[in-house]
Amino acid sequence: MSERFLLAPASLTDSLYEAVRKRIVNGEIQPGEKLTELRLASEYSVARPTAKACVERLTSVGLLRRTAHRSAVVPEFDEAEILDLFIGREAVERSAVLALAKRKTVPIEATKAQLAMEQAAQDRDFPSQVEADIEFHSSLVAAAGSRRLARMHESIMGEVQLTMGQFQAHRTVDPRSVASEHAEIIAAIKAGRPRKAEDALVAHLQHAQQRLLAQLQQPGDVSA
Repeated sequence: MSERFLLAPASLTDSLYEAVRKRIVNGEIQPGEKLTELRLASEYSVARPTAKACVERLTSVGLLRRTAHRSAVVPEFDEAEILDLFIGREAVERSAVLALAKRKTVPIEATKAQLAMEQAAQDRDFPSQVEADIEFHSSLVAAAGSRRLARMHESIMGEVQLTMGQFQAHRTVDPRSVASEHAEIIAAIKAGRPRKAEDALVAHLQHAQQRLLAQLQQPGDVSA
């Protein structure tokens, strides 16, 4: 009998999506592993249409990939894809922090995410650190006020979450350093210094990219 998982009370499709998203990001569902509608329907005791909607949503944000007539699978990233991913991410997030710094506006969601990040770093809680990191960056882009920018960022961040989970690069650095880099971005935005905010963001993303590439080049299990 297959293992079954419980869903939190909320919109069933949203709950299913969030539950499966976390399993993918945390590496419980491995790169290259198939994720079918039948599997989700069985594991979570949901109807096939609900499972199908979840698979489609995970695919739309890059957490799954599916080609014609094939099952959806968790993608595996090589160096070229990571470099390409960060080109898009940097372009979107630079636009956001520049807009926020010109208004001297730090969204409350970013402040809350930063506090959560600092607590997770102190507790050495890797999954919570990843969640807070994603929330921090997503809240900055959302606060820029551009729906198109937010849509572009959402399409990128699914893959960013996936690389964080697969390579667990946060584990290779003092977690306080990531929180400190976030703090520099916040300080520059608050001070109304667009160029400094941009520079702090770019440096932060370059460090993140370097950590991922370093893990990719490690022999054996990068998640160890």
